[in-house]
Amino acid sequence: MVAPTAGSSGELPPTVAPSWPAGLPDPGPEPAEGLIGIDEVQKALNRSRASVYRYTNTDPRNLNPPFNPRKLNPEYRTDQKEVLLFHPNEVARFARDVLRIKEVTVEVLNSPSTATQQLLSSILEELQAIRHSLQGLDQAPSELSSKRDQLEQSRPAA
Repeated sequence: MVAPTAGSSGELPPTVAPSWPAGLPDPGPEPAEGLIGIDEVQKALNRSRASVYRYTNTDPRNLNPPFNPRKLNPEYRTDQKEVLLFHPNEVARFARDVLRIKEVTVEVLNSPSTATQQLLSSILEELQAIRHSLQGLDQAPSELSSKRDQLEQSRPAA
């Protein structure tokens, strides 16, 4: 989880409570990469969207409530309007410890073919055709080396 930053006096504002378990070291700021949204959590847990929101540790009076082991704890937010994001490990912990799901898998589906993927495929096909053509010319280097030898012999020594 991402920790809130301390003010100039070194204390946290009274409305912001740490969102990580007491006794654990502060993990520091993390990039938003690797975090998953409500839709992915819904698919991973095989629950309705409403159920996922019911499981989530949120409070209208407190933007970042303290860690609750019986709830699904979202990542630290700076604004009420920010979407809820969850770390995959937190979703797995919640599924295992609270919902008693033995194994949770998050699938990454292949995206539909894009113009970039089509272009890369055509480049790959062209490179494979060039390679096939070059493999058919295995005798060319030996012919070139023999011609080079002939040219070197025909030149007068300096």
